[in-house]
Order: sequence, then structure tokens, then C-alpha cells
Amino acid sequence: MATHTTGPAVLVERDGPVTRLTINRPHRRNSLTPDDVALLRDAVESAAVDPRTRALVLEGSGGTLCTGMDLADISTDEGDSGGGDFFDLLHRLTEVPITVLAKVDGQAAGGGVGLVAACDLVVATDRSSFALPEALWGLLPCNILPFLMRRIGFQRAYAMTLSTAPITASDARAFGLVDELEGGHGQQLRRLLGRVTKIDRSTTAAAKAYCASLAPIPDTARTHAGEVFAQLLAAPAVRTRIDNYVHHQRMPWEG
Repeated sequence: MATHTTGPAVLVERDGPVTRLTINRPHRRNSLTPDDVALLRDAVESAAVDPRTRALVLEGSGGTLCTGMDLADISTDEGDSGGGDFFDLLHRLTEVPITVLAKVDGQAAGGGVGLVAACDLVVATDRSSFALPEALWGLLPCNILPFLMRRIGFQRAYAMTLSTAPITASDARAFGLVDELEGGHGQQLRRLLGRVTKIDRSTTAAAKAYCASLAPIPDTARTHAGEVFAQLLAAPAVRTRIDNYVHHQRMPWEG
């Protein structure tokens, strides 16, 4: 029988060799505060050290996987608002000795795309979409791009950054951001879980470590991402756009 643990923003369910993490802030489109990032990191670490767990499924409630860091939290912070911790979470997903799968059934934007890119396997329904809207605010997806470029290549990630336009699940599948398109009954996710849970944890760990050595995230990526993001966030125009959205629900292109 599965067991459930509920936190303020993260639901954890363990069922045999599979642990499921659900981002559960639908009222904030599953955006994350630094505390929420810490909850996710703790849940990932718990699954990583549990010898029974061989697969971790990351999903979101309410038709959204995640929309990145909460702008209301960013508006009150002069720094990177937990961005370094979010980078660490993404990097840890690439390292833990279990297969990490993203289940996307709706929107993944900003940091949600980062979570997808850092996962080992991604399953998405036809109604899913993926976008990097940061440039509309005068920001850049600094913590996301090292993982996204490793997954889909420079030009695709660069184009998503500059266009800010959402891409469909089928296009994401063609780009390599999505591995499987899901049917109406979850058969693709079940099929993948049936395979990866048969693999020894030591083999999964070796595969992730070896492949990471072939396409490494630069050691300087975390520091550089934090510096660039903080510099952009400090611009008065950027802070005005964020504050106008948080306090007046005014989108950045509305002046």
C-alpha cells in the first residue's frame, strides 16, 4: 500500500520501487519559493538514499508542471531569490542513483522547463506546452540553460530563450526535450517504469555518471548563472515589470 506525506507545496507518494513527487501550488501555477525548492531537494535526497526506490516521478497538480520561481518572492528579494538552490536541485536530479522521470500534463514554463531538462526521461501528453518567458521580463533563464542546452542543443535552447514562444509536445518530442508522448491511459509512463525499475541502482548510477562525463555541466555554470541573473534583476525596469505584475497583475508588455 502506498504511503503519503504532505508538505505545504510538495506531495510525496511511495509505491514499491517508485516515488512520486507532486508540486502542489496550483493557486500559484506551481511556481516555487526557495522553501519549496528546499522541500523538493529534501524529497529527492530521501528517495536517493532509500534502497527500495529505483524511479522518481516528478509531476504537477492542476494542469501545470511548474512555472519556475514565484515572482512574488522575487519582487521582495534583491538577490537571485533561491536561484542557486534551484540550480543545485537541477544538478542533483542528474546525479541521483535512480531514474528520474518527468510526467507533464499541461504547462511547463521557465523553471518547469529546467526541471524537465534535468530529468532522465520525460513523458508528456498532447496538451502539454513548454516555454521560456523570462526575456519578456528582462531576465534570462540562466539556471535552466546549462541543462536545456545539454538536452536539446545550443540552437534549440537559444531559440526558445529569444522567442519566448511556447512549443507543443510534438515539437518538444522532435527536439528531444520529450522522450515519449503519452496516451490517455498513462501506458507510456507505466511501460517506462516497468523497464527502469528492473535496473540495479548501481547500474543506473554508473550510467548517469558516465554520460554526465561525456556531456558535463561546466563547473563555473552555477556561479555564472547567479551573477548574470542578479545583474539583470537589479535593473530598475525589470523590477518595475515584476512589481507591476505582482501588485497589479499587469503583464510586462502592457507598459
